[in-house]
Amino acid sequence: MQISTEFLITSFIVVISPGTGAIYTIATGLSKGVKVSFIAAVGCTLGIIPHMVAVVTGLATIFHTSAVAFEFIKFLGIIWLLYMAWGIQRQSGPLQVENAGEIRAPLKIVAHAILINLLNPKLSLFFLAFLPQFIRADTAFPAHEMLMLSGVFMLMTLLVFTCYGAFSAFMRGHILSRPRVLKGLRACIAVGFIGLAIKLILTRRE
Repeated sequence: MQISTEFLITSFIVVISPGTGAIYTIATGLSKGVKVSFIAAVGCTLGIIPHMVAVVTGLATIFHTSAVAFEFIKFLGIIWLLYMAWGIQRQSGPLQVENAGEIRAPLKIVAHAILINLLNPKLSLFFLAFLPQFIRADTAFPAHEMLMLSGVFMLMTLLVFTCYGAFSAFMRGHILSRPRVLKGLRACIAVGFIGLAIKLILTRRE
């Protein structure tokens, strides 16, 4: 199967665009160091799998034609984003500062990251509207091609988020040594999560 340049370019633009996963990975890198930021990147990538499976099996179509299901998942996503913002402000969320060499509860980091993407109905909407455009009309195995493209998208997500985490971990010493900068950054990231929650509130089924 040949992957088109248009798919790679569009996917890259989508992946590098600021979103919940990127913000979470950056915050984790700043507060907990490079190793844990990589764990967060893996978690965010794993959070794509349920949306991918839903699209391939046709569940996403049912999901987006059911107002109740869509609004329920959207509501959970909004609550989770606001919880993340609240946790950052009270210094118990992703920006809870720890020693760089200390990896605390990696499964908890992964779980947070997975939930961030899992409770984002816009992600499955993206897969539902985006991937089919790059499936050949004459293909005998559309599900296989969709899985291949989804795998490429996930790999790209992992690589980009890993770079985000590494860069934020590199800047960790410069930021954590300046309390005012850390306080301002904490507020900015919290506002970012709130902004994403508001954006999710305004999301409507297509």
